[in-house]
Amino acid sequence: MVQYDRRVLNHLLDAYENSLLSTGENKRTIQIELRFTKTSIPSYFDESSNEYENIHVLMKLLESKKLIRIIWKDNKQDYVIWKVRLMTDHIEEAYQYAGRKPKRGLEEENITLLQKYLNVEAPITAAFAGYLLERLQNHKSVKEYIELEKRKETEEFLRACVLVEQNRKSCYIREFSIRHFQDSKYFERIESRIAKVFRQFSEEYAEMDTLELLAEYGIYRTPDYVYFKGDARISIGEGIIDLSLLKQGIGISGEDLSSIRFSDLSRIKKVITIENLTSFFRYWEEDSLFIYLGGYHNRIRRTFLKMVYETIPDAKYYHFGDIDAGGFSILLDLRKKTGIPFLSYHMDLDTLKRYMQYGKRLTESDQKRLRKIGKEKEFCEIIRFMLEKNIKLEQECIGETHAVRQTVDHC
Repeated sequence: MVQYDRRVLNHLLDAYENSLLSTGENKRTIQIELRFTKTSIPSYFDESSNEYENIHVLMKLLESKKLIRIIWKDNKQDYVIWKVRLMTDHIEEAYQYAGRKPKRGLEEENITLLQKYLNVEAPITAAFAGYLLERLQNHKSVKEYIELEKRKETEEFLRACVLVEQNRKSCYIREFSIRHFQDSKYFERIESRIAKVFRQFSEEYAEMDTLELLAEYGIYRTPDYVYFKGDARISIGEGIIDLSLLKQGIGISGEDLSSIRFSDLSRIKKVITIENLTSFFRYWEEDSLFIYLGGYHNRIRRTFLKMVYETIPDAKYYHFGDIDAGGFSILLDLRKKTGIPFLSYHMDLDTLKRYMQYGKRLTESDQKRLRKIGKEKEFCEIIRFMLEKNIKLEQECIGETHAVRQTVDHC
């Protein structure tokens, strides 16, 4: 059975909390009212319903307690309710009747909670808490991120954000969840919310999807592999593997990286990271080592890259990716996080012009990101062309010699 007294009162209190009345900042008289319409109270206008009289009784009860005032249609008492008005001079009693806490009290409780996270050793979480705190102190909505009524849930969410930032041990998502929350599935329920916060409060993660972002902190859904191939030999224990005999390369899990050694990289003149898996499988050059990135690199792939760089620092290091904002961003991120002087590979203006027939149109987001990256002198010429021609190019449509023919045939 619908409790129309609480329903109407809660609607009025919601409107009150969204007005300047609740903060005392109103400069003119404001009336908080609810009009009775077929949309707001449909059963009141349903001739087949018996709720009409019941609603009258409940509204009169609220009026007798001085919580609302009933305004009758055409001033005809006990005829049809036109609207009800919240009596703000009895606002505390209205909250008590509705069984809810005033918004201001909830704001204060959440402000106290958020202040605990301002100096936590987790900069993204601290920035997020500071943002929420500033909004609450100015009586602004924070519904996009938290519900004021669910303070314990908010505290658990903030704790989860901190735990992600502070994680230093590689683990699977469900292991992480049961270790910290005693529930193997809890973290999966909030991981997308955490990723949203990290993307919005750290430019570094703005373009990453949830799994890429968590991998930055060593948290994986499944074992994370590094795929590589080329003119090289690796040793695992007493065994030696000649990678040149494996056309599609080999994958090593992050847990096993420490057990491999490069026994022969003498023929390697180029180390090429490749953004997309199809291109990794199809592409080949002599005297080269190819490493699949899978979009943004993560901690395990960076560890592998640094192992290679320490072994052959004199080789040339290249990144081969999409000719778009994402590809350029990944290249810049590679340099920043590995310290390796990567150069772009087949991501230049001549390559773009050569394969223009396979290009795609830019989205508004593409254009915005390209303009930002275009401030880098290295990319200004090609990005200017991309914006003028409204074009970007996927890596799969780019190749060399026989690899070009294979790739183009499939584009």
